Amino acid sequence: MAYDVDLADRIRAVLGPVEGLTEKRMFGGLAFLVNGHMAVSASGRGGLLLRVDPAQTESLIAPPQVDRFVMRGREMDGWLRVDPEAVATRATLRRWVQFGVKYARSLPPKS
Repeated sequence: MAYDVDLADRIRAVLGPVEGLTEKRMFGGLAFLVNGHMAVSASGRGGLLLRVDPAQTESLIAPPQVDRFVMRGREMDGWLRVDPEAVATRATLRRWVQFGVKYARSLPPKS
């Protein structure tokens, strides 16, 4: 499945001119990287793939539309799947995108 182009455009609008921002196709979607680290992606499965501080994972999966990302049958702390319903408004999308950007900025830049 191709990623949601409308959602990618909405993510771009929320991000605005973030320093060090790049885009890259990965994980079947369109990822937005900050200083070389993935912050958020318009997922090929719909909704967002979001990278967050692993220590925050448990507290962020409380909403029913948010869960750990599963890769090769393994749940990954620090990676979330956010359903489209959880990012239906600009405010909710901004909230989730900010988690990803904050974590990506906390990491040393990749060269």
